Amino acid sequence: MHHLTTRLNALQRPKLLVQAALSGLASYRREAHLGRALGVLGHTRLVLPPAALENPLEREAGLNTQRIEQDTGYCYARHVEVLIAIMGEAQLLRDGYCRPIAAE
Repeated sequence: MHHLTTRLNALQRPKLLVQAALSGLASYRREAHLGRALGVLGHTRLVLPPAALENPLEREAGLNTQRIEQDTGYCYARHVEVLIAIMGEAQLLRDGYCRPIAAE
């Protein structure tokens, strides 16, 4: 848990990217969006908020590397989507949400 908090606090991204993610955070529904951020579409998995942050944090790190290197495969919208999931799950974790859900 401490490891996740450290990683979340260390994230520093461009203001425009963060603002876009924050604007999407209000409509974040983990049942609908978490599966896409985890890359498990079509699979049913029970995921608690701490575990739900690991994969999106790894994906976000890769997307950020693509952004920095100006990779032609970089997708701004995908980066925002993953950041929204990270912010949403971090908020649930802070609020003490521990009930597993089925992510599809």
